[in-house]
Amino acid sequence: MTVKIAFMGAGSTVFARNVIGDCMCSEALRDSVFALYDIDAARLEESRTILEAMRSVLGGYGRIECYLGVENRRKALAGASFVVNAIQVGGYDPATIIDFEIPKKYGLRQTIADTLGIGGIMRALRTIPVMEDFAGDMEEVCPDALLLNYTNPMAMLSGYMQRYTGVKTVGLCHSVQVCSKDLLTFVGMEDRLEGRKELIAGINHMAWLLEIRDRDGNDLYPEIKSRIAAKIADPEFKDKVRFDYIRNFGYYCTESSEHNAEYNGFYIKSRYPELIDRYNIPLDEYPRRCINQIESWKKEYAELLETGVKTHERSREYASHIMESVVTGTPYQIGGNVLNTGHLISNLPEEACVEVPCLVNGRGINPCRVGALPVVCAAMNMTNINVQLLTIEAARTHKLEHVYQAAMLDPHTGSELDIDTIKKMVDELIAAHGDYLPKFH
Repeated sequence: MTVKIAFMGAGSTVFARNVIGDCMCSEALRDSVFALYDIDAARLEESRTILEAMRSVLGGYGRIECYLGVENRRKALAGASFVVNAIQVGGYDPATIIDFEIPKKYGLRQTIADTLGIGGIMRALRTIPVMEDFAGDMEEVCPDALLLNYTNPMAMLSGYMQRYTGVKTVGLCHSVQVCSKDLLTFVGMEDRLEGRKELIAGINHMAWLLEIRDRDGNDLYPEIKSRIAAKIADPEFKDKVRFDYIRNFGYYCTESSEHNAEYNGFYIKSRYPELIDRYNIPLDEYPRRCINQIESWKKEYAELLETGVKTHERSREYASHIMESVVTGTPYQIGGNVLNTGHLISNLPEEACVEVPCLVNGRGINPCRVGALPVVCAAMNMTNINVQLLTIEAARTHKLEHVYQAAMLDPHTGSELDIDTIKKMVDELIAAHGDYLPKFH
């Protein structure tokens, strides 16, 4: 049986190249039909060109099909076994620019703004309607497909799909795979990497490294904690927020410090501007990153057209390994974003989307029960889950009050602005996003 893999948002060429290139490196997946879908003709053509060249280099297996525009979306999805979601509704210009510039007028500064905060809320509200359309099509033309969601805000989008659609959905992030490796490397304990054992659980971008042991089962946290003060004092060190988490909460978390700087009310504070330098917090980082990536891709694409695609080595992304595991039945473990059904994490709500170890096999995604998080870790997660659940509520009901409430309860926004200012900022953001958002009442 030929496997069909639909890639939604295939104009994300670098990411499509990694995920589909990974599939082409798998004997179980290389003969697949790769259905590329996007609403941008130029970006879709770039992806087709690169992937056809890569397919040729890797042996010419499989087939690439392209589907442009909403009118061809159902055809792209029809009969798919797996659907990869990597869309960015509104793109850098205008949506990301709006998410940063309007809050800045009100004195609210952000770093990434794609997961939480007012930027994450807006991104979810403009993305959920599109994913709901995907779900409607999938339920009709590929009802048994597994949706692999890579788009942020991960917990809000995956949680909505898991609660309110019939689509089998798992959210996937890059940060779980590298969490303990980065930590041990940062503190000069690379000799403990091989054979290490770990347990990671929580929510996306704030899942906690609950246990880290060496190959012999020795707890590595005491030695790690003895080394963090020097790193926090180092003016050049970039991961200070997460190291401050270890110092104050006892545990390291999965996503970077530039992300976590805006998931709380501790580090980006107008009354304490000195914290920005002390913790090396890169304000407006995501817009800079977008501009650099756009320019970098233009250059890389020109070079690829001139010199050709050399080869592809399988990346650390989970997607191809999950598909391979489902197709072959060979077990594989991931850190997946799933609904907290049956209280996989016992001290977080069931309707939350949590990130926990999952076993993948021929039956699909099988989440593992973790039990209770340390109280402080659960408390930190809840400050984010509150915003996620209210944003999902706003997307479900289209009630403006829920958008206001999500913004009011966001830790960073609420620590900087009063309620009336928050509401005014939300109103301006909604107006600026125009047709990218549903109508709220």
